[in-house]
Amino acid sequence: MLEFKNVTKSYNGGKPAVNNLNLKIEKGEFVCFIGPSGCGKTTTMKMVNRLIDITDGSILVDGKDINQQDPVELRRSIGYVIQQIGLMPHMTIKENIVLVGTLLKWSNESKDERAKELIKLVDLPEEYLDKYPHELSGGQQQRIGVLRALAANPPLILMDEPFGALDPITRDSLQDEFKKLQKELHKTIVFVTHDMDEALKLADRVVIMREGEVVQADTPEEILRHPANDFVEEFLGKERLIQGRPDVTTVGQIMEGSPVTVQLGETIKTAITTMRDRHVDSLLVVDSGNVLKGYIDIEIINANYKKHTSVEEVMEIEFLSVSKESLLRDTVHKILRRGIKYVPVVDENHRIAGIVTRATLANLVYDTIWGDGFEIDQPEPVALVD
Repeated sequence: MLEFKNVTKSYNGGKPAVNNLNLKIEKGEFVCFIGPSGCGKTTTMKMVNRLIDITDGSILVDGKDINQQDPVELRRSIGYVIQQIGLMPHMTIKENIVLVGTLLKWSNESKDERAKELIKLVDLPEEYLDKYPHELSGGQQQRIGVLRALAANPPLILMDEPFGALDPITRDSLQDEFKKLQKELHKTIVFVTHDMDEALKLADRVVIMREGEVVQADTPEEILRHPANDFVEEFLGKERLIQGRPDVTTVGQIMEGSPVTVQLGETIKTAITTMRDRHVDSLLVVDSGNVLKGYIDIEIINANYKKHTSVEEVMEIEFLSVSKESLLRDTVHKILRRGIKYVPVVDENHRIAGIVTRATLANLVYDTIWGDGFEIDQPEPVALVD
């Protein structure tokens, strides 16, 4: 689908920004380029749609040399998403989404249908099509930027740090959404990022660059287990050693069972008693079928016990949960990025199956680095676990 053959980019005869790059990206593959500032990752991506001209070598898209194609037509056939989003402020969301379609002279009916079809992909209501960019949040605007890149149904999409300007929680949510979208649409994606966690989470293959050259190009799992050299190992960071263990890959392998719960309909007084008796500072709230509905903790109780009497009146319903099949490296990423103490584990019917705590992850890190027999004491009180 996309192939780099001996590609070099030099400026004014100086040291190459990209040096003799050879790489083949298969159809439907999600490839992340990452490396230190100035390593050539963005230059590599921008050469694909001829925003930067190649000094030597060739780039083929579907077997066709991009230098043999009209640059304007080439860019219209490739989706492009940037960090700054670049929505036109004077255009409605619909007009922004189908901007390429307007350039390609689609009919109004075709543009309406395509806009409605696309906005459903990111779970935004059709009414948003008549809004303007300033009426949307940063995360919603970035969703529209992604939809605009998909509008002409291009087989290849280039993404230049598209989520870099967003807050961690919005960024994490958009990454999950985009990963799901990629599985549905099977687009070939070249994604540039400076965030190793993002690359490991999203990519089928990660291409690590240094000084214009590829140091290692492999699956996230292979890079974590077998870094090519000291540079890659240092770039990954010791805290990711946990993610490279071949024997521990899913949440189900490390989760703890029997988190402490309280049922809907119980009083706050009952919740306080349960916390005291079980020596915990947080409870998961479930219904009679053990389906997870929310959580309650000391802070929530302290702020509400004089105003409310039942757990369901004060419980927090916005929270992160994962399945037993969830990749451990994705879950670690979410826990660390969001700064949370634990993640409940649920089955396909959203019933409680277990829990993963920061203490569990810390013990696994110690075991990874120093071997068995190295455990850290659980802090008191222990969130949710006896």
